[in-house]
Amino acid sequence: MTETIVPTPVNTRAKRPLALILLIFIAFIALGMPDGLLGVGWPTIRADFKLPLDAIGMLLFASMTGYLSSSFFSGAILRRWHVSKVLIVSCLVTGVGLIGYTLVPQWWMMVALGILAGLGAGTIDSGLNNYVASHFGPGLMQWLHASYGIGVTSGPLLMTLFITHFAEWRYGYLVVGGFQLLLALVFWLTLPMWAKFEPKEIPSDTPAEKPHKHTLWKTLATPRVWVGMGMFYLYTGVEVILGTWTFSLLTEARGVEAGLAGLFAGSYWFMFTIGRILAGLVTRRMKIERVVLSALVMALAGSLLLILSPLPITSLIAVALIGFAFAPIFPGLMSGTAKRVGDEHVENAIGIQAASAGLGGTSLTTFVGVMARNFGLEVMPILLLIFLVILAGLFLVSSRKKQLG
Repeated sequence: MTETIVPTPVNTRAKRPLALILLIFIAFIALGMPDGLLGVGWPTIRADFKLPLDAIGMLLFASMTGYLSSSFFSGAILRRWHVSKVLIVSCLVTGVGLIGYTLVPQWWMMVALGILAGLGAGTIDSGLNNYVASHFGPGLMQWLHASYGIGVTSGPLLMTLFITHFAEWRYGYLVVGGFQLLLALVFWLTLPMWAKFEPKEIPSDTPAEKPHKHTLWKTLATPRVWVGMGMFYLYTGVEVILGTWTFSLLTEARGVEAGLAGLFAGSYWFMFTIGRILAGLVTRRMKIERVVLSALVMALAGSLLLILSPLPITSLIAVALIGFAFAPIFPGLMSGTAKRVGDEHVENAIGIQAASAGLGGTSLTTFVGVMARNFGLEVMPILLLIFLVILAGLFLVSSRKKQLG
């Protein structure tokens, strides 16, 4: 008779380790901070290195390569090593990459370091999404991503401060990279706390009690997984497009002063964060599918307003509205992964979705940069609206999952 190990269910409502949850939230704040730096810093970075507008794609592609590599195989990585140890290494790697940005004299060196930063970010993102999806409910998933919003909101504000007062973009990356290294130390010091919360394992004579986990390739053969990949590709693309190009759109195409445009860019991430905090409360009373659909409709309305916006104040309203609307979409889609693909695929699917998200954020943002260079920055909100329409269509298809096989 073969002994089967069955995890004891964790009653997350009965006991929630507040210190551990706080650490998880701080890790996602750290994950968001670098993403908020680039949009505001890019005009100064490209001036320093004498680069064209769309050269940002090189850095995005490099970081995406690292992000895809680590997140795509995160399921296998997390089955071999505990998430706390993965986080230590990931924060170290990310910190070294970001601090490296501030030291290199040539653009190609910064691009190469982008791979390192992406490797660390991919495992942080996938590892914590897996951990929260396994241990907690959709409300906490929204608050986890609200923490990302706090990080990505602080990024533009930090970069605006250093550029306007010191005319130096490198200080932003130095501060954020140092924070990543400090966080790696904190994770190392708190290793016993992570181990304490892991579910205890007991012997069982019933093999059926242990859910079967499919291989990565079996998961990739599932149509529902590909629909999910498409949604994460498009959603992260539109999120990063607005975060990256809002500052350039306002300053270079609409004549808004740099300090004010930095605040506008920050308002996007600020409303994004507020939206996720509120979504954590709303999902206790409303089905997550309904929340996501409502958010998509609001985002479509905001994008249309941004296209038609005649004044800086209406641009601000549009950017803030879109940020608020985007808030619950990514964590809502992530929380619905098990329902969409089944428990046997969920571990692999989360990593694949995170990889698709990284690819979308890079490729679609780069595409917008190329189009803006050829047709002007006003093309950005038009493309944003088109991508959102396609995303809404895929979401409606995914809601009819029984027909997907």
